[in-house]
Amino acid sequence: MLKWVPLFGLSVEGRVAESTKNIPQAVYVANHQNNFDLFTLAVVVPKGVVTVGKTSLRWIPFFGILYWASGNFLINRENRRQAIATIDQIVSSMTKTGLSIWMFPEGTRSRGRGWLPFKRGAFHAAVQAGVPIVPVVCSSTHGQVHLNRWHNGKVLVEMLPPIDTSGLQETDVVGLMKQCEQQMQATQQRLDRELLRAH
Repeated sequence: MLKWVPLFGLSVEGRVAESTKNIPQAVYVANHQNNFDLFTLAVVVPKGVVTVGKTSLRWIPFFGILYWASGNFLINRENRRQAIATIDQIVSSMTKTGLSIWMFPEGTRSRGRGWLPFKRGAFHAAVQAGVPIVPVVCSSTHGQVHLNRWHNGKVLVEMLPPIDTSGLQETDVVGLMKQCEQQMQATQQRLDRELLRAH
């Protein structure tokens, strides 16, 4: 699957693992590099998936209201009690409606600082709802996009096989998070090497 994001001059190739294509419900987790992530990652994330963003998004003119009104969730990562309450609300919605969610476990854009530590929310949600975690990885894009340039090169986005959470307990969340984190970092390194060899 190859798509252009013409507004930014990016050529985006999406790859989806066969074992992930027919999953009815999941928690999708992706790396978060910059403002272009929503456009590049959308190449592989299924339609109808609800995103979970930080509460500060509500203050962005027009977008904030549209984001909330579209059924997406806002989470206050600075307040642990509120964050846990939001995760509980998300799990309840997932159980009742069968919806899938998409989260950035780093919590904020890395902006060229390398991978930021993962937060547990997405993994708690997956374990509580009894649905798989599906990692989504985008190749490194920091500094790649120049808005005054027509062609900003190629980006690879890969959706990995699901990580089963059936039978896991809350005590398994940290191990699940670390497994996913290591897998995603290794995948990005592989994608970056592939793009480097192609030049």
